[in-house]
Amino acid sequence: MYKRILLAYDGSAPGQQALLDCHEIAHWSQSELTLIAVMPLPLASVGTEGLVYAGALQAGEKDRYQTILETGVRKLADAGLRVRGEVVVGDPVREIADCARRIEADLIVVGHQHLSSWTARWWRGSVSKALIEQAPCSVLVVITP
Repeated sequence: MYKRILLAYDGSAPGQQALLDCHEIAHWSQSELTLIAVMPLPLASVGTEGLVYAGALQAGEKDRYQTILETGVRKLADAGLRVRGEVVVGDPVREIADCARRIEADLIVVGHQHLSSWTARWWRGSVSKALIEQAPCSVLVVITP
């Protein structure tokens, strides 16, 4: 049975579907839920002076990710589930797998939407596919039609 479930949550349509599926599983198994929002590594921009750290942009992005995360946590908490949330910065696959190890998760839930072109699949890669290779536990990939 699943006692600790980690949901990688970004507020997207696939993420919303994963949240709904995760809710059902957590309710059924009386699991503890952890939502994690992974913010990309800090941005830098190229100007006349060379690379410039975009700290203000990063602070705004962190606030945006925190808001998305709090919305997901609130939805689950309002449904009576035990849930906590965390915003982390870095590579999504590594951060999700590391968090799963740290909380000793039994299940990772991620949303996935099929990419329409081969160039998009090649360029962006698949977080869910890479996560399966690095995860310390089972991974449920929720596909949005």
